[in-house]
Amino acid sequence: MNLPLYFISDIHLMDETSDNYPQISKNLENFFNHISSTGGTLFINGDLFDFYFEYKDVIPKKYFSLYNQLYTLKNTGVEIHYILGNHDYWVMDFIEKQITTKTYRDDVTLELNGKKFYISHGDGYLSWDHGYRFLKYIIQSKLFTWTYRLIHPNIGYRIGDWMSKKGKHYDHSKEYNERVLNEMTTLAHKKIRQGFDYLILGHYHQAVDKSVENGKLLILGDWLTFFTYGYFDGNELSLLRWREDDRS
Repeated sequence: MNLPLYFISDIHLMDETSDNYPQISKNLENFFNHISSTGGTLFINGDLFDFYFEYKDVIPKKYFSLYNQLYTLKNTGVEIHYILGNHDYWVMDFIEKQITTKTYRDDVTLELNGKKFYISHGDGYLSWDHGYRFLKYIIQSKLFTWTYRLIHPNIGYRIGDWMSKKGKHYDHSKEYNERVLNEMTTLAHKKIRQGFDYLILGHYHQAVDKSVENGKLLILGDWLTFFTYGYFDGNELSLLRWREDDRS
């Protein structure tokens, strides 16, 4: 696995007619071009799409530009590791074989340059989120996925888009964010005591770079408002904000 490592999460790409699509798409394209110039490895920590469901012989054409950007990046020699999120769990061989180097349905652990990473989309960890964990178990089951693929793709995407938009709660209160951060900090303590140096999460739409004991908790923010990404140069892990004038 080549250095540096880049980590992004929660892009939530939608239909090209959405108001923020042009900005997000352009920022992503420039970010991918930057990675192409530096080399390294890209980790996508889930929710690249606001809704993605891949059928055996059908993929959504509205993401053609993104497919092309990632395919081009992969062919420059950059590894693309994709940890599936709660909005884009239902991929098949097009994403797995054509677009990414490796796709993961569970959390990822790795060791590089003497540092141990625990990498997760992050959903399902909140102690009070019992209903969500049950829902996640159902909608990510093989039976649900097989049944949903029996629905015509046009209808399936209308249902999925509607459910995805209905469930949006990205603008949380300060109190809620603090409660989440406290829980994730507790999780970070646990992982670090298990021997990990870094816990890297998405999902929570917070941009957090926090030292925990002798390690670090990174919550990656999103590419809706923060445009933040994790960066590991081989020695240190940092949370950075993507700006055009920061490119080197």
